[in-house]
Amino acid sequence: MTKNSSNVMALAPNTSNKRETVCIFGTGDFGRALGYKMIQAGYPVVFGSRSTQTSSLIPKDAEVLSHAEAAQKAAIIIIAIQRQHYNFLTPLAEILRGKVLVDISNNLKINQYPESNAEYLAQLVPGAKVVKAFNTVSAWALQSGTLDASRQVFVCGDDVEAKQMVMDIVRALGLTPLDQGSLLAAQEIENYPLQLFPMWKFPILLSLGLVTFFFFYCLTRDVIYPYVIENKDFSFFIAISIPNRICPILALTLLALVYLPGILAAIIQLYRGTKYRRFPDWLDKWMLCRKQLGLVALAFASLHVLYTLVIPIRSFVRWRISSQIVSQASFALNNKTEPLDNTNAWLSDSYLALGILGFFLFVLLGITSLPSVSNNVNWREFRFVQSKLGYLTLILCTAHTLVYGGKWFLSPSSYRWYLPSAYMLSLVFPCIVLVVKSVLIFPCLDKPLTRIRQGWERNPRYSE
Repeated sequence: MTKNSSNVMALAPNTSNKRETVCIFGTGDFGRALGYKMIQAGYPVVFGSRSTQTSSLIPKDAEVLSHAEAAQKAAIIIIAIQRQHYNFLTPLAEILRGKVLVDISNNLKINQYPESNAEYLAQLVPGAKVVKAFNTVSAWALQSGTLDASRQVFVCGDDVEAKQMVMDIVRALGLTPLDQGSLLAAQEIENYPLQLFPMWKFPILLSLGLVTFFFFYCLTRDVIYPYVIENKDFSFFIAISIPNRICPILALTLLALVYLPGILAAIIQLYRGTKYRRFPDWLDKWMLCRKQLGLVALAFASLHVLYTLVIPIRSFVRWRISSQIVSQASFALNNKTEPLDNTNAWLSDSYLALGILGFFLFVLLGITSLPSVSNNVNWREFRFVQSKLGYLTLILCTAHTLVYGGKWFLSPSSYRWYLPSAYMLSLVFPCIVLVVKSVLIFPCLDKPLTRIRQGWERNPRYSE
């Protein structure tokens, strides 16, 4: 009777300034780090351990007792122990009845067990109130205080009061609790730390595939072809020239792939006459990773700028410039001067101007996609930058590429082994996106699409 009443008193709201005692089962790295952090926040901490001997690793202000003794001193017990060692809790079931058990464990792989660790803990100790929390924070982050990358703490549980108590502790530690609902969400919360850049997987794999394809494509045209046909060794192109071709190609292609799924989604909605049917899974996943595709494209564009800046100091370029100077000098000795070609001058300046403006807007898109910036603009402003300025960026970068190589487009000498220049391939997706987008903005298509996105349906049965 006394035991139950103490639990009720401990679970009651704390009206005094003194914080309630928190028990931590486990003296491992995370348990100790969490204990240090809680003591700094003003919580009395007691550790429950198999060995009650004090250690220099344990916070000096913390008490170390047996599991049973420690559990009796606190209403909130943090289980900092791996799932395979939970069996010791079964004999303590009566002591833990009514207590708040905070499961912080993680697994070695996604969906390692049929049920989550928190649900398994609730089955072992049915009288306790189990809450899942703290599994997304590392021991190193707690000790060093560098919590910028892991300040959010996902919390879930079936008991609202118990969950609120845990969230109060999270806030007291300087972290941000995110309520994820009932204990059914524990499986997803436990899988979260095991995911390796889930939204980056497709963009990175796609980029690696395109880099590999264009590398061997450019290697065939720019190195192997001259060696076989003209007996010239241009193998040094592998260091600078070929990467400086691949980077702008990837930047332009990936930028087009950012806007292509939106085009496809608009076509599907026009065809179906409704917005209340799900897109295909591949299109859904593609649309979810558009931000990552854009940032990877920006990275390639930035590399292109850096590679371009080092071109004047290359030995090959200096040799070619010196050869041109000698040729011009010999030409001048004959009292002849080569007139300025205004057409080439315009093309050169236009090419550079388009590239500079395109890269500037590219950087602006990347900055706007940062959470710290996007959180300070409303939805209309964000959409204007990402959509209107995004398409303008695509237009400028496409024009930059067209001006650069337009004169070689119909030149037979640019097709080596019947292979077009790689820059021509980079124009495929951007031109498709821009042409289809220019068609979709016609009033005969734009008005129905706008109505569909506002809820209108051509055939209402599709909404069922």
